[in-house]
Amino acid sequence: MVSSVVSGGARHSHDDAPDTAAEFRRIASLPEGREKEELRQEVVRAWMPMAERLALRFRNRGESLEDLRQVAALGLVKAVGRFDPGRGCAFESFAVPTIVGEVKRHFRDHMWGVHVPRRVQELRNRVRSARRELALVSGERGPSVGEIAEFCGLSEEDVLVGLEALESFSTLSLDAELPGSDDGYSLVDTLGCGEPGFDRVVYRESVAPRLRRLPERERRILYLRFFCDMTQTKIADRLGISQMHVSRLISRTCERLQREVDADLAREDSQDSQDSQAGQTGAEREHHSRLAAA
Repeated sequence: MVSSVVSGGARHSHDDAPDTAAEFRRIASLPEGREKEELRQEVVRAWMPMAERLALRFRNRGESLEDLRQVAALGLVKAVGRFDPGRGCAFESFAVPTIVGEVKRHFRDHMWGVHVPRRVQELRNRVRSARRELALVSGERGPSVGEIAEFCGLSEEDVLVGLEALESFSTLSLDAELPGSDDGYSLVDTLGCGEPGFDRVVYRESVAPRLRRLPERERRILYLRFFCDMTQTKIADRLGISQMHVSRLISRTCERLQREVDADLAREDSQDSQDSQAGQTGAEREHHSRLAAA
């Protein structure tokens, strides 16, 4: 089996590259089933040392070595499943780029602190490589944006995007102290908070026209209660009615105002939605008209 080939068979360019050509030919000749799957698993075990060696290339980049080994093993499984010995190439030449590509894809898709489009990631890699090479000749000052753009064949705008992406791979804690701060001033100290006064302005402007349309007695009761801060008992004495009557009038009036304001806000939201849909429909009609004209 593969184990005997690994211990005593022919080797390829690395000590961890066993000769499994016969096993792959047998896999290709077998129908799908248990025997074929077991043989694939034996081949995977034979090539695992190579997968682990490839995983070691990416250590110290922010990912645990165990996770890198698992990702490399997944790439190896895919390579074994896809390899076609009939093409005439050695398995190693097919497996290495498959495994390395799987590890790189892991870094691309799972290791960024924020979502960054693939194009921006590629710009980042090109800018980083160019800056390293140009730093060897530019000395301590470092290469300029224009120099990097000329070296890479990119626009300066793309270079700036790539430079910005260099700082996007990992995120800072909100408790991280800001550069140049010696008093513990951190990122969280720069964040604002919600201002309840804004909501109060909206509510007051919404209810104001309805207050003006209230009957005189109800408007006066609300004024005395909420603007003059009078108790219901004092309001009742001033108007010559019972305190219970004042309480019922306040509750009934406030409930009615609330219903009317909510209904208005709902109508405004519905109208905004209709306007948005109408705008989209108009844009679609214009788009179709342009296509027809073309």
